Amino acid sequence: MNTRIRRIFIPFAAVAAAGLSGMAIIFMTGRDPSEIVGRLFNATLGSGYGTGQVLFKTTTLIFTGLAVALPFKARLFNIGGEGQLQVAAFSAAVTGAMLPSSLPPIAAVPLTACAAMAAGGIWGASAGVLKVRFGVNEVISTIMLNFIAQALTGYLLTSHFAVPSTEHTAQTGSASMLPGLDEIAGIFRGSPLNVSIFGALAVAILSSIFLFRTRAGYELRAVGAQPDAASYAGIGSERYILAVMGAAGAIAGLGAMNLVSGYKHYYETGMTAGIGFSGIAVALLAGAHPLWIVPAALFFGFLEYGGLAVGAYVPKDIFMIIQAITILLVIIGTARKT
Repeated sequence: MNTRIRRIFIPFAAVAAAGLSGMAIIFMTGRDPSEIVGRLFNATLGSGYGTGQVLFKTTTLIFTGLAVALPFKARLFNIGGEGQLQVAAFSAAVTGAMLPSSLPPIAAVPLTACAAMAAGGIWGASAGVLKVRFGVNEVISTIMLNFIAQALTGYLLTSHFAVPSTEHTAQTGSASMLPGLDEIAGIFRGSPLNVSIFGALAVAILSSIFLFRTRAGYELRAVGAQPDAASYAGIGSERYILAVMGAAGAIAGLGAMNLVSGYKHYYETGMTAGIGFSGIAVALLAGAHPLWIVPAALFFGFLEYGGLAVGAYVPKDIFMIIQAITILLVIIGTARKT
C-alpha cells in the first residue's frame, strides 16, 4: 500500500475499529449497543438542536486542531492550545465587556477578535521565543504555559473581574456578540451554533492554501522536513518558529470567539477545559492537514456531544475511550514502516 493511500485509509480504519471497540464496551456494561447507537444518532444528527450542538463543538475544535497542525509542519509540537485558548477567552470577555455600548458591531466584533488573537498569539509566541532564544523544548514550555495561563486567569478573575458572588466576568456588550444561525436563518433552533463556524472553515481553507500554495508555506514545511537543508538554502528557521507559534496561538484565540462572543458572552472558570487538548487529538487524526482537520473535528465534536446526550444510559467516559483508541490506532498505523 503506497504512502498516500495509507494516509487516507488509516484514519478511517482507526475510526471504524474504535467504534467497534466502543460497541463491545457498551455491550459489557449490559446495554444493547444497537439501541445506544440509535439513541446517539437521534440525539445528535437526528435533530436540528443536536446537530447544532455537534457543529458548535466542532467549530472550536477546528481552531484548536489547526493550532496544533500548523506548527507540526515545522516539526513543532504545540501542546499549549489549552492555555492559548484560555487567555484568549478571558481577553475576549474582558474586552467585550469594556467596549462602549454605542460602538457598532462592525467595530466591536473585530476589536474583540483582535484582543483574543493577540492574547493567544502572545502566549504561543512566548514558547517560540523560549525555543529560539534558550533552546527550551516547545513541548515542555507549552505545557508549563498552560499552567501559568490557568493560574493567571484564575487570579485575575477572582481578584479583579468576577461579578460579585460568581465565577464569571461581566457580560459582554451586545455589539460584540456573534449572531447565531438560529437567529439569522431559523436553523438549528435552540443550539449555540453561530457564525464562527464560517470563520473556522475559512481559516482551515486559508491555512491549506498557505501551506501548499505559497512560498512561505513551502519554506515552513522545508524547515520541518529538512532543517539543515533549509538552513543551507538560506531559509531562517528561527523566524519561522516564532511566526508559526504566534500564528498557532492566534488561531486558537479565534476559537475563544465561538465560546465567548458566540455563546456564553462572558468568561467563567472551566469554560475551556480540555478543548485545547482535544485539538491535539483532532490534528493527529487529520495527519496535520488543514482540510482534514474539519472532518476530524466533526468526529470528535460528535463524540463529545453524543457522550453527553446518552449519558443517562451509558457512561460518557466510553466515548472518551473511543477517542483515545482512535488516536492510538492512528499513531500505530502511521509509525509503522513501509
